[in-house]
Amino acid sequence: MTNIILVGCGGKMGRKIAECVSQRDDCRIVAGVDINGGAFDFPVFKRIGDVKAADVIIDFSHPSSLPDILEYSVSNRIPAVIATTGLSDADILNIKEAAKLAPIFFTFNMSLGVNLLASLAKTASKVLGDGFDIEIVEKHHNQKIDAPSGTAIMLGNAINEENGGKYEFVYDRHTERKKRDKNEIGFSSIRGGNIVGEHDVIFAGEDEVITLSHSAYSKAVFAVGAINAALFLKDKAAGLYDMADLVANK
Repeated sequence: MTNIILVGCGGKMGRKIAECVSQRDDCRIVAGVDINGGAFDFPVFKRIGDVKAADVIIDFSHPSSLPDILEYSVSNRIPAVIATTGLSDADILNIKEAAKLAPIFFTFNMSLGVNLLASLAKTASKVLGDGFDIEIVEKHHNQKIDAPSGTAIMLGNAINEENGGKYEFVYDRHTERKKRDKNEIGFSSIRGGNIVGEHDVIFAGEDEVITLSHSAYSKAVFAVGAINAALFLKDKAAGLYDMADLVANK
């Protein structure tokens, strides 16, 4: 049995994780952390520092909570699954530093399908070569704050990694009136309704277009991914882990 501390338990994703965990017999939530409190089947604290140690942390809260979570993880040598979105480059650097002392699982998207999409995009960029322009379009609900999404950036980074970092990311093409540069990846963001998450990687060439797509219809796909990551991370040595490690372990 894996004992979980759930940070951000009062949010939409936190409640979805609590629901999914309640249907499993290999883990349980022993404490929640949320600044607004809430009524759950487990005790809820406003600060993670007030929580008794458990086996692993799942964080689906807010970037402002990250420093306390990393400090708690390192101080208590408790693995942490960081699933919060909207993290800055400085936040990611802090995650990497903490991973030198504690097991940390971090990915921009907890869906197995999205991580497969990233792998396919890398392969497509290698096979198609310079004859295709690359655009990434992402769609999310009207409450999402950051744009482009962390997942869209993850997809762009995966392609760039495969191609020696030659691509420049372009987010605001409307600010300049000029033709598209060959070595760029354009990002477009759509916000509306209750779209859970859709990502298209478009390879546009001469006389043909190839589109790789992923659509999430429920937040459950992210919840299940985070829970599986937590179970995977339990008892691991210090280090930075991601979905590729989880898949390789299956």
